[in-house]
Amino acid sequence: MNTAPTILWFRNDLRLADNAALSAAVELGFPIIPVFIWDPASNGTWAPGAASQWWLHQALNSLNESFCKLGGSLIIRKGDTLEVLEDLTRETGAKHVFWNRRYEGSLRELDARCKRVLTNCGLDVRSFNSALINEPHEVSTKSGSPYKVYTPYFNTVVSRPAVLPIALNKSAIRFTPFTPESISINTLELLPSSDWHREFERKWVVTEEAAQKCLRDFLDQPVDRYQQDRDRPDREGTSVLSPYLHFGQIGPRQIVQALKEQSDLSLEGPHVYLKEIYWREFAYHVLYHFPNTPDMPLQSKYANFPWKYDATLQERWQQGKTGYPLIDAGMRQLWETGWMHNRVRMIVASFLVKHLLQDWKQGAQWFWDTLVDADLASNTLGWQWSGGCGADAAPYFRVFNPIIQGKKFDPDGSFVKRFVPELEKLPVKYIHTPWEAPTATLKAAGITLDVDYPKPIVDHAEGRARALSAFTVFKGQ
Repeated sequence: MNTAPTILWFRNDLRLADNAALSAAVELGFPIIPVFIWDPASNGTWAPGAASQWWLHQALNSLNESFCKLGGSLIIRKGDTLEVLEDLTRETGAKHVFWNRRYEGSLRELDARCKRVLTNCGLDVRSFNSALINEPHEVSTKSGSPYKVYTPYFNTVVSRPAVLPIALNKSAIRFTPFTPESISINTLELLPSSDWHREFERKWVVTEEAAQKCLRDFLDQPVDRYQQDRDRPDREGTSVLSPYLHFGQIGPRQIVQALKEQSDLSLEGPHVYLKEIYWREFAYHVLYHFPNTPDMPLQSKYANFPWKYDATLQERWQQGKTGYPLIDAGMRQLWETGWMHNRVRMIVASFLVKHLLQDWKQGAQWFWDTLVDADLASNTLGWQWSGGCGADAAPYFRVFNPIIQGKKFDPDGSFVKRFVPELEKLPVKYIHTPWEAPTATLKAAGITLDVDYPKPIVDHAEGRARALSAFTVFKGQ
C-alpha cells in the first residue's frame, strides 16, 4: 500500500476551512506534511512589506496552532522555493505536492517552474483555487479579451451559479510519524525591529476564528447600512476583512455564502457589499492579464506623465502633516493600525497624485509597506484608479476636495480628533479648516499653526488648478 505523504505547500491560504488543496490532500488518503517556505525574493520587486510581514508572523503562528491541535505541525523552511521543495520530497519520500494557485506574475512563473520540475521528477503535482470565486482565465468579454471596466465584468460573473465553500473532514487528517526538520517562525525575523507595530497588537486578532467573528459581526447589522456607512470613517461600517482575505484566513466563497444565507441581496447594503467582493475579483482579473501593471500604468501613455517628484512633499504626506485634517488622520491611522478606511484611501491617494503631482507608484509603494492588507492586485488597481491611468480609472478631472470630503463623511470631526489629537479641542466648525479659525479660537484650543499643527502644504484651489492644467496639457500632447 502506498503511504507516501503529500506535501501541502501553504502560501496566502493560511486557513483550514474552504481550503481546496488541503481538502484534496486529505481526500487522497495519505499523510500530509503542511509546509510554509519563506522566500521573499520570489516576489520580485514586491516582496512583502513590513506591515504584511507582521501579519504573516501572527498568521503562521495561528495556522501552526491549528495543526498542533490536530496532532501535527506546520513545517517552516527558508530559502529558494524549488530547492526547498526538492529537499523535502527527498527527505520525506513524498510523492504528491499540492498547493492553491496564485495570480501575481512572478509567483505564477515560479509555480509553473515548480510544477514542471517536480512533475518531471515523477511527482503528482496539483494546484487548486481557494482565493477567488472566478479565476481570471475563466472570465472574458464576448470577443475573448480581458475586461478593463468593472461594471460589465460584474454583470458577467454575478449571475453565475454560486460556488460553495469546500468542506474539510478534520477527523480524516493524518500526519506523517516522521516530522521533517523545521525552523521556528521567529527565525524568519518577520517582526519589525522598532516598536512601530505595537498598536497593531491592540487592534488585530490574527486568526482564522477572528476572521469568522468579523464576518458574523458585520452581517449581524452593519451590512444593512453598508451603502451609507462604508463612506463614514467615523463609524464602524465596514467588515475590516481585507487583511484576512489577503492572507487567506477567510475566503471569498465563505463570505458570499454567509452573505446570501444571512442577508437579503435585494437590499442595497448587502448588494453593495457583494459588489465590493467582486471588485477584488476584478483587481485579480486585471493583474493576471496585465502583470506589469504594478510597475507600469495600464494606459501606457501615462508612463511619460511629468510628475513633480518632491521628497519633502511625499514625507509630509506619509507622516500625516499636510495641514488637511482628514488627509492627516487617514495617514496616521495607516501608520498606527496598518489599515485605512477605504473612502479615506481614495481621498489621500487623490491628494498625493493630483494636489501634489506625485507619481502614483510612490503612493503604492508606501501603502505596500504600511498596510497589513497590502494586496498587489487591489493596491495596484486602487492607485491606478486614483492616477487616472488604469482599468476603469477615475477621470483626470476628478479631484477630491479634502475639505468637503471631511465635512461630508466626518461631520463632527470624531475621526480627525481620534488620529490628530492636537485638534481635539477645536470647534467642529473649524475641524476641517483649522487655518480659517480665529486666533482666539486657536489659542483656546491650544493650537499655534505651523507649531502644533501645520498650515496646508498646498492651497486646495491652486493644487486642483495645477493638476487640471498638467493633465490637460499632457492629454493634448
